[in-house]
Amino acid sequence: MVDALSLLAAIGGLGGLVAIVSAIYWLGRGFGEIDGRFKLIDERFKHVDERFQHIDERFKHVDRRLDELESRILGRIERLASAFTYYHEFLLEVLSREGVIRSDIAEVPAREARRVVRLALLNPSTKEEWERIKEYLDKSERGELTLEEADEFLELAREVVREYGEYAEAWKLHMYATIVRALLIERLAEEKKSEEGR
Repeated sequence: MVDALSLLAAIGGLGGLVAIVSAIYWLGRGFGEIDGRFKLIDERFKHVDERFQHIDERFKHVDRRLDELESRILGRIERLASAFTYYHEFLLEVLSREGVIRSDIAEVPAREARRVVRLALLNPSTKEEWERIKEYLDKSERGELTLEEADEFLELAREVVREYGEYAEAWKLHMYATIVRALLIERLAEEKKSEEGR
């Protein structure tokens, strides 16, 4: 009987071993199939990743083109604004030197130009420039500007137009600085003629 029990135990052990081996084989095949499916998924993600890289490169190219276009447009706008500013100066200078704009008429833009000081609140970092503008406004009204100061006053007015061209006060300051400079040049020319005539 003992031998029969040992034999049955051995057969049961062999059966258990067979069951374990067959379970391991089955699991191995199952994991193999799962691994194969993961490889297929990895391949698909690899293709998707390549497509995203391609799309990313295209976006980078589009960004570069947009940056170039923006730079060209901004450059043209700046050149146009500069051309308009100098045209404005030229017209006012001609009108002033031809006597169409007289010093008594220049008082109107002078009052308007003083309002430009409110723009100083928008950019307090240029306080020194605003103080010089105010000083030149005061000196121009008293007729004490030198030609060098008038040149600097006009250059400061140009900077104000470049920075705050969307405000009418900036253009009024520019107009006034242009007229002041033109009238000063005309006055200096007349003084020179009268000195030569003596």
